[in-house]
Amino acid sequence: MAEVINMPRLSDTMEEGTVAAWLKKVGDKIEEGDILAEIETDKATMEFESFNEGTLLHIGIQEGETAKVDTLLAIIGDKGEDISGLLNGNSSLEKSDTIPESEETNVDISDVDFESDATEELPEGVIVVTMPRLSDTMEEGTVATWLKNVGDTVEEGDILAEIETDKATMEFESFQSGTLLHIGLQEGESAKVDALLAIIGPKGTDVAGIAKNFKATNSVSEAKQETKSVEAPKKEAAVTSSAVEKSQPSPINSSGRVFVSPLAKKMADEKGINLSQVSGSGENGRIVKRDIENFTPAAQSASVGKFVPTGQEDFDEVPNSNMRKAIAKNLAKSKFTAPHYYLNVEFDMENAMAFRTQYNSLPDTKISYNDMIVKACALALKQHPQVNSQWFDDRMRLNNHVHIGVAVAVPDGLLVPVVRFANEQSLPQIGAAVKEYAGKARNKKLSLDEMEGSTFTISNLGMFGIESFTSIINQPNSAILSVGAIVAKPVVKEGKVVAGNTMKLTLACDHRTVDGATGAQFLQTLKGYIENPVTMLV
Repeated sequence: MAEVINMPRLSDTMEEGTVAAWLKKVGDKIEEGDILAEIETDKATMEFESFNEGTLLHIGIQEGETAKVDTLLAIIGDKGEDISGLLNGNSSLEKSDTIPESEETNVDISDVDFESDATEELPEGVIVVTMPRLSDTMEEGTVATWLKNVGDTVEEGDILAEIETDKATMEFESFQSGTLLHIGLQEGESAKVDALLAIIGPKGTDVAGIAKNFKATNSVSEAKQETKSVEAPKKEAAVTSSAVEKSQPSPINSSGRVFVSPLAKKMADEKGINLSQVSGSGENGRIVKRDIENFTPAAQSASVGKFVPTGQEDFDEVPNSNMRKAIAKNLAKSKFTAPHYYLNVEFDMENAMAFRTQYNSLPDTKISYNDMIVKACALALKQHPQVNSQWFDDRMRLNNHVHIGVAVAVPDGLLVPVVRFANEQSLPQIGAAVKEYAGKARNKKLSLDEMEGSTFTISNLGMFGIESFTSIINQPNSAILSVGAIVAKPVVKEGKVVAGNTMKLTLACDHRTVDGATGAQFLQTLKGYIENPVTMLV
């Protein structure tokens, strides 16, 4: 039987793919493991292999064409097999190479407890969708954007809304088909996990009583905690209110998200183009390849602060985002429960600066001082597991692996993506990982897995000219290293005052797990790696 091959999801953030090259043509024999095509994603051009055997009967996307994830890519079957039914949308087609999705956080009506005065019979086929738990620490969510309106038809796989959690803004996908009958939370509104988010069901169904009397049971809440979120390809939805908006579509929605094709995004990154300045000519204002090719930067004007008349008091109030509230809660808990103490050191950076210059002279190689610090800390932590520990109420965990969190500033606050097994990675690998995570953090594209599991944290403000500062421990870690700027100053060497370059670092430790002498020994080991960086390569 013929098998339908769909556009695969080759990265966690991939929404669509472009066929860069077909390595097989219609009529070719396909063996399991053969490379069918090269597909360009939002991250890289990757080979896509077949998991089926047979003859390539149909190609659905030509070279250079772009399509959404799960769009028909190809059909493989027996030579001469009739596939006209599949091409005409036969509902019985068999899909392969699709990515399994987790189940949506839906509550069947049978699981919902209604007030005793609700005597009406519940409509058949109605599904109540509640606020999902999209991260392990999420207690409430905010609807950033609705991508569907009441009355819209919802298909399985459509993106219903973008929901802001305490860590990121994530797309929420429907795994049910029907009509969107009710929206329980408007854009910008927040609610606890398991609160009524929406109701989906047959068109024309009266759900006013269901919405009014909805109350999730404890069993529903417990089931929610086991549900995992899945980031799915975004369904474009643009609502225009005037003919002007229709003639000049904007690539930015109300939440600030830019609609852009992967190829256009890659080209913009390579050319250093700010996508918010580009007008999209694609469907619903989407930025596509030709928009980047034809883009002409506008003259930059100096930013001017808000005008306030002399002698007039003025202020703006900004609602706290879920991320900001989570930062406030977690850091206050850390500061007032973990007994912090601080160890200050100053390292000679002459050898480190010379090492970096020599290392970057290699072709296609560029590392930063921060990459060197991450590597040095990872190696030092292997020798001092007490500093690489985590405190829990009933136990202390000494980690034999090293996962280093790197603090990244974003407009809404602070995110800490994690470089896993940092001690096992080379300096260029660490640099590439940190650069990728920093970009994803600023674009709110970090997944939960990329922000969890750190055993130690580094916060670097040296690029802002800050010479020294202290940080609050990122619990359940036992320590965090604050890194300052490299400063040119007179130093004493062999009894003589000479020109030198130094860097100040501050290690904040949790006294419950790391004693003063233990922290000091870790810094001595770190000093050896930083001041003699060639030892990191041995």
